[in-house]
Amino acid sequence: MAHTEKPTALIMIFGATGDLANRKLFPSLYNLFKKGKLDKFAVVGVARRALSNEEFQLKVKESVKENGDTETNADIDEFVSKFYYHSHDVTDSSSYLALGKLSEELDSHYGLNGNRIFYLAMAPEFFGTIAEHLKKDKLTDVSGFKRLVIEKPFGHDLESAKVLNKQIRTAFTEDEIYRIDHYLGKEMVQNIEVIRFANAMFEPLWNNRYISNIQVTSSETLGVEERGRYYEKSGALRDMVQNHMLQMVSLLAMEPPIKLTTDEIRSEKVRVFRALRPIKDGEVNEYFVRGQYDKGIMNEKDVPAYRNEEMVDPESNTETYVAGKLMIDNFRWAGVPFYIRTGKRMKAKSTKIVIQFKDIPMDLYYQPEKTVNPNLLVIHIQPEEGITLHLNAKKSGQGTDATPVKLNYANKGIDGLNTPEAYEKLLFDSLRGDATNFTHWDEVALSWSFVDNISEVWENTKEASFPNYASGSMGPDAADKLLEKDGFFWWPITEIDVENC
Repeated sequence: MAHTEKPTALIMIFGATGDLANRKLFPSLYNLFKKGKLDKFAVVGVARRALSNEEFQLKVKESVKENGDTETNADIDEFVSKFYYHSHDVTDSSSYLALGKLSEELDSHYGLNGNRIFYLAMAPEFFGTIAEHLKKDKLTDVSGFKRLVIEKPFGHDLESAKVLNKQIRTAFTEDEIYRIDHYLGKEMVQNIEVIRFANAMFEPLWNNRYISNIQVTSSETLGVEERGRYYEKSGALRDMVQNHMLQMVSLLAMEPPIKLTTDEIRSEKVRVFRALRPIKDGEVNEYFVRGQYDKGIMNEKDVPAYRNEEMVDPESNTETYVAGKLMIDNFRWAGVPFYIRTGKRMKAKSTKIVIQFKDIPMDLYYQPEKTVNPNLLVIHIQPEEGITLHLNAKKSGQGTDATPVKLNYANKGIDGLNTPEAYEKLLFDSLRGDATNFTHWDEVALSWSFVDNISEVWENTKEASFPNYASGSMGPDAADKLLEKDGFFWWPITEIDVENC
């Protein structure tokens, strides 16, 4: 697992002129540098465009000032001085040989011990080609460690993921491959394990005897914006469910690991994926609901329907919303539904998990016109971070009526201001060699095999009701009915709405 506190490495960012590098990677590296977490390092930006080192360094500086800490210190010049640029053709061996020569020079100049991080921040269709060239053109022949960091999507389905994995494995072993899921870098997602395994009041209750259902919501207010071409091929199922949503479910459902090591945690997550009840063709509509946003008004502005967005087919069958019921067929979770929902152009931006505990066997405080609220544990992931425990207590006064009360922990204030971004944490983990919060191939393969059946049914069935939810709503009515038939309802995503429940 973790090795040196201040890692030493040459970081090569393929796609260095792209949006991800600009918005996330450069500011994250600067934050690590400013906090003294990077020791000896250098960065090579790799992209097609012709740029000089000076022009590239200026871009990095602008990126940090626009997207990073507003209080940018004087040390930014020292930081950007370690950035170099290489204009590159991903299919041309001579280009890789020149990159290899530059790498060796920088390694010698900065004393980087032959350590290499290859970060592929570009279109996934180039992942396999780059990995094969890195091997063929000897960029992976290093005296230190070599690690490949790749962004999602990892394939388009199980078969394409297998092909990609085979290509990458020609150059890197599984323990050298770091598949990023930025949700796993979020503070409160990492806190799921702590909440469960460090609290005597929760772990004994974390099973089908005491929990009635678990709900995981990730809603966005944005539409597809300029990502229409990508989204048409992916949809919400591939873009969100196959990775982020299933990863959160695995952390909520896994058994306590023997030790908090990468291998043990991953092993328990894989067991959850294996226990997921497969959804057969005829059952897809019983367990899953899809939606596509219509036009609407958000922030007092008219917004278009998905089919009217740029690069989108006017008769598109692509889903921008998914709600599903997952069953985990093991001893701990038999009979407990895990409900997931994710969508674009929804009422509010929110990622949260609601664990609903079962009602007490006999309600001593029953009143015909009033019911005692169930106990809930709510884990807030974004935009706010924290935990809320919903309990029942006696009102002040003479009566014995039970009234709902909330115990809140918010990850705000002074500590919150310094909470590092998900990318900052994941970059640091990849430099240190800690793969705990990255996805293993077994997780990728099992999640694709679960999702593929659903996407195949949806792609071969035109959804006549599209568009079926207005922008600014909480999704299609069918998603509410999915829970109603089990006797549940979606808990609202805003605290104001919860209080009015």
